[in-house]
Amino acid sequence: MKNYLIIAISSFSALLSSCSNGQTEKSNTNLSAAEFEAKIKEMPSAQIIDVRTPEEFSKGHLINAKNFDWRGNDFDKQIAALDKSKPVFVYCLSGGRSSSASTHMRSEGFKEVYELNGGIMKWRGANLPETTENTTTTAGISKQQFDELLKSDKLVLIDFYAEWCAPCKKMKPYLEEISKEMSDKVIVIRINADDSQGLCKELKIDALPVLQLYKNKTIIWTNKGYIDKADVEKQILKPSK
Repeated sequence: MKNYLIIAISSFSALLSSCSNGQTEKSNTNLSAAEFEAKIKEMPSAQIIDVRTPEEFSKGHLINAKNFDWRGNDFDKQIAALDKSKPVFVYCLSGGRSSSASTHMRSEGFKEVYELNGGIMKWRGANLPETTENTTTTAGISKQQFDELLKSDKLVLIDFYAEWCAPCKKMKPYLEEISKEMSDKVIVIRINADDSQGLCKELKIDALPVLQLYKNKTIIWTNKGYIDKADVEKQILKPSK
């Protein structure tokens, strides 16, 4: 009986150890922007993969990164050309696609895959270097232009979004509805974060989507991530203080 008990305890301990190691391994490869940069610097010949679309990539990306679109048709063919025994650094806009791509790459035999936690939005928020390699970029809205947009007797609802952001796409229809249905109370302005990178850095927008509600040029409410229409309307209809 004692032998059975020892075996059971040993098996349970091994299971806990296995789970713990899995969690540790995941946390050790899901890096903050600063950690991601430092790790790349340790490896001058690092394989850096940007899994966003070519259009996103053209507007700014990490130095020496290659563009393998996770949702493109050639992703498996492209990663097949990489050295699976060497570290790979993977990132996207905010972390969703890179997480899926990294999981897939590990299943394909890649031994060491590092993910940029929060994607290039966090990288930009930390003011870390990127390049466009002479591709055309759009200046977007300046801080001065942004301040002008806030000059209104009505509330001003700013929506920072990207064309490739799934929650942003989901919120777009109801924001357009609010713009029409509540036009007597609020002005809705959508700002493409990819096209206004300088403004996003200045306002510390490091994730998407982000909503900001202004009254008399002063921010009175903000929300990061998906939120439904009813909750946004509640903020707009809150009694003025």
